Amino acid sequence: MAITNTTPESGDGPASESGTETPDDAARWQRFAAGHAAPAEGAPTGPGQPGRGARLTATVRRAASSEWTIAALFSIALALAMTWPLARDINQVIPHDLGDPLLQTYTLGWISESLRNDPSGIWGTNSFWPAPDSFLFTDTLLGYTPAALFATSPTSALVVYNLLFIGTFALAFLGAYALLRQLGARIAGSAVGAAAFAYAPWKLAHAGHLQVLSCGGIALALAMLARGHGYSLRGGFKPERQRPGWILAGWLTALWQFSIGAGLGIPFVYLLLGVGVVVGLHWLAKRPRLRWQTLAANGIGGTVFSLGVLWIADRHAVVARAYPEAIRDVEYISWFSPTWQSFVMAPEESRLWGEAHAAARVDLTWPPEQTLLVGFTLLALALVGLVWSVWSRWQRFWLAFGAAACIALAMGPNFLDDGAWAWRLLYDHAPGFDAIRTPGRLVIYATLILAILAAGTLTRIADAADAISHRARVDKRLQVRAPRRVQALLFLPIVLVLAEGMAVNRNQEPPQAPLDMAAVEGPALFLPMGGGDTRLQYWSIDGFVDMANGTAAFTPQAQTEISAASQSFPSEESVDALRESGIETVVVIPGWLPGSDWDGMDYESDPIGMEVERTDEVVIYHLGD
Repeated sequence: MAITNTTPESGDGPASESGTETPDDAARWQRFAAGHAAPAEGAPTGPGQPGRGARLTATVRRAASSEWTIAALFSIALALAMTWPLARDINQVIPHDLGDPLLQTYTLGWISESLRNDPSGIWGTNSFWPAPDSFLFTDTLLGYTPAALFATSPTSALVVYNLLFIGTFALAFLGAYALLRQLGARIAGSAVGAAAFAYAPWKLAHAGHLQVLSCGGIALALAMLARGHGYSLRGGFKPERQRPGWILAGWLTALWQFSIGAGLGIPFVYLLLGVGVVVGLHWLAKRPRLRWQTLAANGIGGTVFSLGVLWIADRHAVVARAYPEAIRDVEYISWFSPTWQSFVMAPEESRLWGEAHAAARVDLTWPPEQTLLVGFTLLALALVGLVWSVWSRWQRFWLAFGAAACIALAMGPNFLDDGAWAWRLLYDHAPGFDAIRTPGRLVIYATLILAILAAGTLTRIADAADAISHRARVDKRLQVRAPRRVQALLFLPIVLVLAEGMAVNRNQEPPQAPLDMAAVEGPALFLPMGGGDTRLQYWSIDGFVDMANGTAAFTPQAQTEISAASQSFPSEESVDALRESGIETVVVIPGWLPGSDWDGMDYESDPIGMEVERTDEVVIYHLGD
């Protein structure tokens, strides 16, 4: 049996039973039981003992064996294993498909290009020419700027994207683990809950959406803020545990999370606002003692967070005003919103449940956003946690209420009465919410709440096992844990969680560009437009030629007009219209034409008065004047 002297506030063990011994007696018993002998009489204890080298070695050894070092290393190893063989082919393939992942790889490349050459021009990319502020047409990934600086070519950008892809899972696990530990869950419960959050089956359908997978900062910021304020679910608010440094770190992490993308960032801002209101009301009612450093940290951190959010939001607001097509109406959002059945339905990418749920997905309008299974293992543990948990009855009630509210919001207009009592309130009255086309992604918060409930279940079991072991001892002066083999059993659910989170391997190898992109004279138009535009954007990392092509969250009117003018290319009318719009070069990729709106284009004849270059894969038209 393992000896422990921890308290419930630390989240590491059960509460100590009261006894008659003094604190000094109890401490001596714990040291004796742990095998720590008292210093020998006359032994050197001065400030010079042990030496500086020995102290440094001891510090390094403690850091290397600490819980957080082990948790971080485990999260990285687990992410590598769950995404394998991506790490092996990191410079050759990209996860999931050749759509959004290539777009996000291009976004990282553009950040690098603009910051190294013209930081002030970051908002207008080479895509969607001549539209301004095109960088803001989709999630910007600005939070990944330090990594993006290494994306200097298509291949290096691919490596950076894949490293970030793997890292999102590691951070999601570590962030959730930190939050659950801070709330008071035991190690096993925290590990299982963190795995359920990081590898929920619904995330498999979003393997092509780096901005959605990048949700670890949400849990990590909440953990830091809770730690900084000395708060846990088991111990409540402890004034002596306030740590202003963690509060500042929490606010900065929250800002970093928002800077990755507004799609997840906007709901997170409203979550923090809601938490702030609840905490403020609690303070007014209870008046707990707060250190001035805590108030200062919140003031500084909250101000920096607010200014950063307002700055980014203002840039997006400019786009919303300039491009009315960026706003989604209710009918459009309903097409992507989940139904009640969606939360027990797995995406086709699920290795365990994908094929079994194929028939259920047939009637969905957009399965990638409507298959939102959080995991049956997580659901089972969370349901048990509603009635048997380490969390109090009121805490369980509010957790259940929060999970239900998140599910109602995630259903968008498909909830009761067209979402009038949930999502529609935010859509109509919360600034920025009308730009979110996929409310189903709010399942992130339901998953996190269910992970807290599940961790409470496993922590209750661990506490019960320790209590039984303690009662079995004759000498009650020693607080003991259950045998290690019993504690190890509590980690078993993680196997089921990870089995549900395994994906069907769909890594894709991006094709090579059919021409030297850096040599293309812009502004250019590549035909056909549409499905292959993400590949063009990825290829354009080599030179960043101005081009009318581009894929984003919406299609600007200028691009629609250029697309319409090119439908009859290379007719005289089409050439004149494209010249008038400013297009200098048209590149036709014949292999992409079948099935597109340009199917049947006559690309074999040379128009009069136009220079034409031909290769095995492309036809290049120099429009000139």
